[in-house]
Amino acid sequence: MVPDTTTSSMEDLKSVSCAPAAAGRKTTRATRVPRIGFFYTPKVVYLGYQILLVRNTCYFWAMSHFTHHYEENYLKAIYKLQQKGGKVNNIALSRYLDLNPASVLEMVRKMNEKGLVQAQPDKSIALSRGGERRALAIIRRHRLWEVFLVDRLGYQWHEVHHLAEQLEHIDSDDLVDRLEAFLKFPLVDPHGDPIPDKNGRVPESNAVPLTEAAVGRSYVIRSFADTDDSFLDYLGKLQLRPGTRIKLLEHLEYDGSCQVQVQKVTLQLSEKVAGNILVSQP
Repeated sequence: MVPDTTTSSMEDLKSVSCAPAAAGRKTTRATRVPRIGFFYTPKVVYLGYQILLVRNTCYFWAMSHFTHHYEENYLKAIYKLQQKGGKVNNIALSRYLDLNPASVLEMVRKMNEKGLVQAQPDKSIALSRGGERRALAIIRRHRLWEVFLVDRLGYQWHEVHHLAEQLEHIDSDDLVDRLEAFLKFPLVDPHGDPIPDKNGRVPESNAVPLTEAAVGRSYVIRSFADTDDSFLDYLGKLQLRPGTRIKLLEHLEYDGSCQVQVQKVTLQLSEKVAGNILVSQP
């Protein structure tokens, strides 16, 4: 009797053909299911949401922070341009800040909406009362920090302007009041500029540019219209500082330069330099 191998061979064939498929299904489940479970579990989704929330919060905080700084720089610039006696417009402001006119126009529009500036009929702009108060508060902080840097930390007077530009944005009335008391309530900064008090009052000054002073008279240097580092460094080398006594010897018409005497030394100052030196009689 011949043994029946059909059944056994068919069973062997099924076992051989089905084994890879079964193994394949097991491999697929073993590799894919945990991966899908990892990326879509509630904990991971919640973690991703928290990361996005923190990122967006940091972004909006940074934008608000920088906008606040820019706004304060605009307020200070408008105030200083107003003090020079000229009308302030977007073109003058863009030149003063060295910014694109379109950017200046947009910022001025936002400041107008906040009530910090007012548009004038002649298309110029002026600080509102609230804008002027904020500008004076910024200037007060700036000049107090300059005094601190020079008197307490030993910086040179031409080194402190850019440092004070950063420190002036620390908006804490209590800190500024304590700083002022610590410095014994100074009236002027290292460059001779008056420091506004906490109520926004600024001491009046009768100082005029040296180019407008009378020849033959003696004067005291009060402050400087330009506080650029290189300009102040140049004046320091000439020993021209706030409180220095000088005598105007001659005002030359052909180039506008001024000849002055400082102690026993005679100096020839260009019209640009002399125009930025503010003096008054002793």
